[in-house]
Amino acid sequence: MVIGSLRILVEIPGNDNLKGKRRLIKGLIERIRKRFNVSVSEIDNLDKHQLATIGVAYVTNDSAMASRVLGQIVEFVDSHGELVLLDYMIEML
Repeated sequence: MVIGSLRILVEIPGNDNLKGKRRLIKGLIERIRKRFNVSVSEIDNLDKHQLATIGVAYVTNDSAMASRVLGQIVEFVDSHGELVLLDYMIEML
């Protein structure tokens, strides 16, 4: 069994309240969950208006598959127009 984990740090430029951040991040999380069939949640920077940290977990029996899926998620987030991808980290357990 392989567990791939992904930690993504994004910036939400111009956002000035938590309500707007929650709307945007919640929608992104739902799209990631549905499109890639992974576990995903906002895990850090919960009270910051312009930053969000999203955690993703993917369980499989193939590390190459886990790496590929997590890489596709990074590309998906990076292509999102309202967010700026600041950093990400992929780990295999």
